[in-house]
Amino acid sequence: MQETVTIKLDTGTLQLHVEPGRIPLKRLLGFAARVSSKRKFLLVSKVLGKHYPVSPKIMSWSYRALARAVLKSRVENDSLWIGMAETATGLGYGVFEAASLEGVQNALFIQTTRYHLSDIARLEFKEAHSHATDFFLYYPDHPDYRKLFLNARALVLVDDEISTGKTFLRLIKAYQAVNPSVRKVFIVSLVNFAHPDDRAALDSQAGVAVEWVCLRQGLLRFEDSQNAAIDNITVNVSGNGACKKHLLAWPGRLGMDAPVALESNVVEQLMCIIANVERQNIASLHTDNDNDMRPILVLGTGECNAPAFLLGRELESKGFKVKVQSTTRSPIHQGNDIALVCQFEDNYEDGIANFIYNLNPNEYREIILCHETPLGPPLTGRLHAWQAISARFELQAQNPGHAKLHFFRP
Repeated sequence: MQETVTIKLDTGTLQLHVEPGRIPLKRLLGFAARVSSKRKFLLVSKVLGKHYPVSPKIMSWSYRALARAVLKSRVENDSLWIGMAETATGLGYGVFEAASLEGVQNALFIQTTRYHLSDIARLEFKEAHSHATDFFLYYPDHPDYRKLFLNARALVLVDDEISTGKTFLRLIKAYQAVNPSVRKVFIVSLVNFAHPDDRAALDSQAGVAVEWVCLRQGLLRFEDSQNAAIDNITVNVSGNGACKKHLLAWPGRLGMDAPVALESNVVEQLMCIIANVERQNIASLHTDNDNDMRPILVLGTGECNAPAFLLGRELESKGFKVKVQSTTRSPIHQGNDIALVCQFEDNYEDGIANFIYNLNPNEYREIILCHETPLGPPLTGRLHAWQAISARFELQAQNPGHAKLHFFRP
């Protein structure tokens, strides 16, 4: 039986008509008002680890569920998996990693980005409803990755939610211009609220077989309330167009053919920083902190949120209570499922506002800020404000597929 949910927002009324499913909708979604004239509502995922703190275990579950649904349909070898910036870059990587662990062969993961990389060829397309509409999909620089990128037979597109599917259609058409031999497209999301007419249009215009994969689906309708107090807010979310190559360490933007592994003793390294000792085992650290039942929060930054999940998962595997979340450039109005808003300058030298939502530092025993950029005033300011630990991501050139986190407490 169809479920109907009505949500009052400060920007209007959102109504969802949700088809039957095994996962309760309230476990997947919350809701909020966006500070945007193009789309004035936000589906706040409770499993994504972006605007809402989530345990690595729940994130892993969602990755496996989506990956297995794709593989159940016998995705061909030579597949290209794409995570959509910025919100679904971590989700895209997680689904790709899960598929790799389930045995997918000859697959490449890559993510779209809003950052410019000079002298690298790219596909360009737009997301019309977004707060920042320009997206780039760069050609991999590794020859083997580029060959697979240009000859993939299956295209797996991953986003957190779908409202119309029009962005995916633009990406599909742009990709088919460089690889007309792709045979099948998978549209993968946590939730899908695309109208049947929009789905039919994408299926028809794609010109190849399309399969839609999600955890819950239905229809949505939004009635705008014309709230001038919010509608008149302007937030600069566009970058300065400068090349960001020197700031980007996460390999997802240029392709990866296998999951990333952190160093085997990464938790021990972090615990030494937390305990401020050079040598101490994890068991004693647990004992020293038995009275503090608060979780550790691992924060990602913008498009580079997968390392936060990787570290959070390692901590959780050692018995620590952990939550994972990420900063974002997406402006959201406080209210409904956005209880707290913290604004600060971005760490990519664009000089634009970044945000973290629903963060009360007092709820966590430690905050670990995972980032790919060098430390600078925006990051050090956050570290001091939250009394947090820096964890800078570095891919090890001498050991492909392995990464180091450089820990530092100011």
